[in-house]
Amino acid sequence: MTGLLPSPRNFSALRSLPALRNLAVCAAALLAVASAPSPAHAKPEPKAPEEFVALRDVDPTIIQEMRYFTPHNFVGEPVDGYRKPMCILTEPTAKALHKAQRALLRKGYSLKVYDCYRPQRAVDHFVRWAKDLDDERMKAEFYPHVDKSRLFADGYIAEKSGHSRGSTVDLTVVRLPAVPTRPYIPGERLTPCFGPRSERFPDNSVDMGTGYDCFDTLSHTDDPRIAGKQRANRDLLRNVLSREGFANLPEEWWHFTHKPELFPDTYFDFPVARSSLRGK
Repeated sequence: MTGLLPSPRNFSALRSLPALRNLAVCAAALLAVASAPSPAHAKPEPKAPEEFVALRDVDPTIIQEMRYFTPHNFVGEPVDGYRKPMCILTEPTAKALHKAQRALLRKGYSLKVYDCYRPQRAVDHFVRWAKDLDDERMKAEFYPHVDKSRLFADGYIAEKSGHSRGSTVDLTVVRLPAVPTRPYIPGERLTPCFGPRSERFPDNSVDMGTGYDCFDTLSHTDDPRIAGKQRANRDLLRNVLSREGFANLPEEWWHFTHKPELFPDTYFDFPVARSSLRGK
């Protein structure tokens, strides 16, 4: 039996094991801290070129309802890169919107923007979402008639967006005085974006025949099924913007690009935030 008992020297070694273990843990922790990247050396966020401005600084009267900062969009959650609910654009685009706004105000209307500059990381978010065919939480409102597997082929989602160049804006017209649009409650019952206005999600804009970001051919600006007041409203928006140098995307009544673009070949990725604007 004596052979199973440790010697006095072994007793001393056993007593020192906890201390050795503690020393090893401390050494590992110090090594981890030393090897971790320092916050001071973290890669800084990209900044906007000096030609970009906040729309509110150019025209504070234009209503802003920045959908991708909220969960009320076809993805169903706030989109990557939207740090603040603000519209950022190239300065010529913002000034052209200001001129269009003055014309509309004289008629008792206001512009309302849904999206302006869109960082590339937001577009990447859209692409990841489109590839996840199991995530259809917002289908009942935004794409009831479109199979999600067709979003790329049908042109609703792409890996690049003109919005990332800074001269494209999604917008509508609101009759004044504007009544605030109620917030979307995640999980609430959804209704098709192309249904009658009284059945669609409430929006304080004039009736354009569909809601914003409606993935349906009824959203085509000149779809022949759009008539009467809906047609007049689409024409009002397009006419007032075309006079200031904006070109409409025929597949989306809300989508306009100011020409000529300052950055026709550059897709920016700075976040939507005041801090992205240089000295502004």
